[in-house]
Amino acid sequence: MPLIALFTAFLAGIAMAVQGSVNAVLGRIIGLLEATFIVHVVGLGILVPALFVLHLGRGNLGRLSLAPWYLYLGGLLGVIIIYGVVASIPRLGVAIATTAIIVGQVGTALVIDQFGLFGLERVPFTWLKAVGIVLLALGAKFMLMK
Repeated sequence: MPLIALFTAFLAGIAMAVQGSVNAVLGRIIGLLEATFIVHVVGLGILVPALFVLHLGRGNLGRLSLAPWYLYLGGLLGVIIIYGVVASIPRLGVAIATTAIIVGQVGTALVIDQFGLFGLERVPFTWLKAVGIVLLALGAKFMLMK
């Protein structure tokens, strides 16, 4: 397993917990949909100069029309994710909300891997993965206990 990719994923997890926390507080101050909007505007404000001024992108936006329609759903899913995080953290706390998010992510990821959805490489489901998801769900249950 490539260590750099694993470390990058770990850092993304840290960023998600911090992002969820600051977005939840922003949502409490300005509203849930408003916070979701601001998060995306700020992200756009960072990406536009990165792509068009600093030329940090390595892809080709000219190939955008070659992508199947369903690959554009990432924007919609981003709104659902940010809204869901902003709505759930104040009610559940960061740890419990993040645990529920992770259980949902891993369960869905197993299905995507098993069937190679969206053109991704197929990664077969194994009994060890089944044990892992059960333990993850048990961990989530323990997190809910007081």
